[in-house]
Amino acid sequence: MPPGKSTVKHRSSTAAIAFAATAALLLTACGSGSDTPKANDKIAGTDQDSTRSTSPSATASKNADRPGITLPKDLSDRFENWSTGDAAKDAVLADVGRRVDATNYAIAEGDAALPALGFYYSGTALTDAGAWVTSIAKSGYSITGVNRYYNAKIDLFDSASAGVVYCEDQSKAFAKDKKSGKAIKTAVTAKSYVLYSTRLEKNKKGVWQTTRLSSQRGHKSCTP
Repeated sequence: MPPGKSTVKHRSSTAAIAFAATAALLLTACGSGSDTPKANDKIAGTDQDSTRSTSPSATASKNADRPGITLPKDLSDRFENWSTGDAAKDAVLADVGRRVDATNYAIAEGDAALPALGFYYSGTALTDAGAWVTSIAKSGYSITGVNRYYNAKIDLFDSASAGVVYCEDQSKAFAKDKKSGKAIKTAVTAKSYVLYSTRLEKNKKGVWQTTRLSSQRGHKSCTP
């Protein structure tokens, strides 16, 4: 194969890996094995008004010994209008936010065994989250930049189960080569915006754990 062609192929492969790492910022748990949840999975939320902004830690249940999560200085998760004014719903949203932080923390650390993952995930969702974190770490990548989460909608099925859908804006978040510390910037497209559908169940400690999670890139409800 001519040297020029080989170089192009190598660069294409590197770009593909970088894109895959970027795409995996939070695509942690397609629990149903597809991007679209089945109708009877009771995952999707319902419409609601959410006009206030809060940190996930502001309304999180305090009856559990929660693991520490510290994102690196070059990485941040921003939650917009992450509050409803309803205490029960806000407790669910708080743990969704902490699960998001836990996932990005594990990716940044390159460690799927961190206690935070098992604290906020369970079942198939936990297995999938661990696999994603491990695959990114083995590829030599981490993440950097700003992840923005918004348009959260919640449906309380009963006192111990709920569904939450929300959007993520990855336009300012990038894969980072851990060896060089360089951000791998990619073009912003409709696929930079992701719709997530999740199911959560409250455990005995009062923690709302994500048990199912599916994602859909470029969904019209999330794109600008």
